[in-house]
Amino acid sequence: MLVQDQTATVTFLSDRKTHGCERVEHIQTHISEIFLAGNRAFKMKRAVKLPYVDFSTPELRLRACEKEVELNKATAPGLYLGVRRIARDKDGQLAFGESELVDAVVEMVRFDQGALLDRMAVEGRLDATLMTKAARMIASYHHSAPVIHQGSGSANIAGVLAINAAGFATSRVFGDVELTEITRRFEQTLAQFKGLVDTREAAGKVRRCHGDLHLRNICLLDGEPRLFDCIEFNDQIATVDTLYDLAFLLMDLWHRGFPELANLVMNRYLDQADDEDGFVLLPFFMAIRAAVRAHVIATQVAEGGSRPEQLVAEARSYFQLARSLLAAVPARLIVIGGFSGSGKTTVADALAAWLGAPPGARIIESDRIRKALHGVPAEVHLGADAYRSCVSDTVYSEMARRSLALLKAGGSVVADAVFDRLANRQLIEGAAKSAGVQCKAVWLDAGTSILRKRVANRDGGPSDADLSVLARQISGEREGLTWRMINAEQRVDKIVQEILETEKAA
Repeated sequence: MLVQDQTATVTFLSDRKTHGCERVEHIQTHISEIFLAGNRAFKMKRAVKLPYVDFSTPELRLRACEKEVELNKATAPGLYLGVRRIARDKDGQLAFGESELVDAVVEMVRFDQGALLDRMAVEGRLDATLMTKAARMIASYHHSAPVIHQGSGSANIAGVLAINAAGFATSRVFGDVELTEITRRFEQTLAQFKGLVDTREAAGKVRRCHGDLHLRNICLLDGEPRLFDCIEFNDQIATVDTLYDLAFLLMDLWHRGFPELANLVMNRYLDQADDEDGFVLLPFFMAIRAAVRAHVIATQVAEGGSRPEQLVAEARSYFQLARSLLAAVPARLIVIGGFSGSGKTTVADALAAWLGAPPGARIIESDRIRKALHGVPAEVHLGADAYRSCVSDTVYSEMARRSLALLKAGGSVVADAVFDRLANRQLIEGAAKSAGVQCKAVWLDAGTSILRKRVANRDGGPSDADLSVLARQISGEREGLTWRMINAEQRVDKIVQEILETEKAA
């Protein structure tokens, strides 16, 4: 609802004379007006009053601007410059100044719009390296975010759902029957996960987070992904489970058609955050995020925004995604074995997005577990001591333990390791049996010359295996190996297709 005419302020900020530049670019969102002028960007709060935000007076907008600068300086150093007051001068004209307050803007350093990750997504410039950096940056941010205890975890999520329901009530894009149905399904799913979200809140997983963590609110600054434009206007919306915060980015990637990147971000985040207990919540949290986008876009339609037919279609696409994310998907386990150089990790990364509910399966990888046990990043090389038999036994036991926990909770898993020893294959198969989940296990088979070439040319990644390690693997015995053999010399997409077809046929 519009509560104040800001036409004069928009005209003032759109005027190139105000900024002393050649051209001013004006961008409008559902709650902001953004003006790009020279090497500066000015962000004004729209005079709206909605169920989740009140910018109805100049004083409220000024306080929101001040809070935005305070909260975002930590995650995007150098981007936020401060708050500028817009006032009337002695002649009654608008100007930046300290007299009678008319409005306020956040002043920022202007950056190339091509540095926004949503623009990079449209242009096909997102890749695994960048999204790995983003996932680790977000995990670090969440680790330092303030813990907030203001009620149970289920009450916190119920509050989010209440805000969402109120948002839907402001539009007519969706019918009463479909809103009643999706509300019922959200409530049922929350009841199902009540114990888990309450346990997470008690453990300090509810924090003052970003609140609006999607691709458009991540930019590249000095070559590093940085969060900006967090929720400053409603602490309740931003005080959430850290995985609910992450879920916005995962949903955004999934909705844009980047399932493999969504899966990668989830896996790299969980690697660093050590937060696997909440993995099964992600489809539910992504569904809520999709519903939020649906109602926000529907609100724009209700306000008489331009492109109404396109906005309605977009709102409905998010609504449909939310409904699909609430569907029950049974847990699955696919185990990938093979010698070094067979492409296990590459195949696991390509496969995981298509297994289980979005954002796909959790990848349990021996190389990453080994590095974690030694307290080093996945890319750090470990010496021979880290590969002693006793250490490897611990790694395989940990793989089985974690797989079992995830499967019992209802999540899907891709387990990736050499699995040349019968005892280790029995461990992972036993985990599946204990969870009541079928284990579909495959062995990636390639000729010795191919394996040697791949290992010799390997660049980066978590594996430390060299040609001497490969030689020991090949000289050993694959005792009692009954797993399905798959030709590892074919294209990765063909291998993934063959595994998925085998899994569906099981």
